[in-house]
Amino acid sequence: MRFMERITATYFIETPFAPEKAALVLAAEQSSGTFVDVPGETEELKHRFAAKVESVELLETVDEPAMPGTTSKNGEYHRAIVKVSWSIENFGYNLPVMVSTLQGNLYEITQFTGLKLMDIDLPVSFFEYFKGPAFGVDGCRKLTGVNERPLIGTIIKPSIGLTVQQTVDLVKILAEAGIDFIKDDELLSSSANSNFNDRVDAVMNVINAHAGKTGKKVMYAFNISGEIDEMLQRYEKIVNNGGTCAMVSINSVGLSAAKKICDQKQLVIHAHRNGWGMLTRHPLLGIDFKAYQKLWRLAGVDQLHVNGIQNKFWESDDSVVNSIEACLAKMYDHKTVLPVVSSGQWGGQAFETWRTRTVDLLYMAGGGIMAHPMGAAAGVIALQQAWKAAVDGMNLEDAAKMYPEFAKSVEKFGKKKIEQE
Repeated sequence: MRFMERITATYFIETPFAPEKAALVLAAEQSSGTFVDVPGETEELKHRFAAKVESVELLETVDEPAMPGTTSKNGEYHRAIVKVSWSIENFGYNLPVMVSTLQGNLYEITQFTGLKLMDIDLPVSFFEYFKGPAFGVDGCRKLTGVNERPLIGTIIKPSIGLTVQQTVDLVKILAEAGIDFIKDDELLSSSANSNFNDRVDAVMNVINAHAGKTGKKVMYAFNISGEIDEMLQRYEKIVNNGGTCAMVSINSVGLSAAKKICDQKQLVIHAHRNGWGMLTRHPLLGIDFKAYQKLWRLAGVDQLHVNGIQNKFWESDDSVVNSIEACLAKMYDHKTVLPVVSSGQWGGQAFETWRTRTVDLLYMAGGGIMAHPMGAAAGVIALQQAWKAAVDGMNLEDAAKMYPEFAKSVEKFGKKKIEQE
């Protein structure tokens, strides 16, 4: 541990007090201080372990608080960007304690009527200690044999309720259509009519047979989310059956459990962020994706959900683009994590998604493939056609004239979007 190194967190705050004073409360609460002076908090101790307010940048003043807290005496609530740093001595290379330090009780402090962790600046030794993704973008491409285009993927739908045999029948159709990636829905791990072990055996029989015949091995992300011992057993089951990927609901199992799985380094880890909305949807509460993705990259996930363009959820397109760019940004010498574009996707959004000018994506459509008018196989082909057209510089209308499967997607899903609006 390099004792002189510090970690700096950037926060977006709102407070009825002077932002400088609120920042000092934050720093004290999350290091050596509390609400009252205690005998053991010596100057020597504070010099070594107390958090430091590095900067405070006032943004604006509003007359209504974003959330409940202390009522302003003059009706003013100040918003600011605050940077606070901690010595690495406080928690070492311990991700859960680091998160407790950077977030912890902050959201309960009455001095704040809004607080969001926006970014984390980490010292070099963190990236040397934590090795990051074992596979990342390049590893996923190598395992699927996909180069110079996005990986095309889907989710087994209906999300829950299909038998093992019904799932296998779908996997066979999708594999023969040329799909690159398939995953369990996050709602399914082991259900009454789809036992996990039985599903792995049956699905991998199809995938291995297809790979033996064609040379292309479909990546299937089996949902192993559960207790840690159970996840490790399921992980081993996938490895023993020749699988290449496991899915973990990272917010549900937690940072330590996810890292334990990532540390096995035999399977690509598909990190599903279900529950993400409650962590970030409010603009002045929770954590921004830029900070969030750094934590999970340190833990070692290889693929991470970023929502999708024109998605079915609340997130704006610009926010999704920023998330894609954050995943692909260099983080020391770690492998970059593969952004998973998902949520109400079909081929029509490929054209707008291409404004990121990257094909380093796992582009997933559940209903957008499964509900294609010509069947799931045509749904796979339609997505491939859409992405080829987008990268070739075509627009949606011209692509629909050229590609019949994509044209059918436009007829169905384009009309559906108009109806929703």
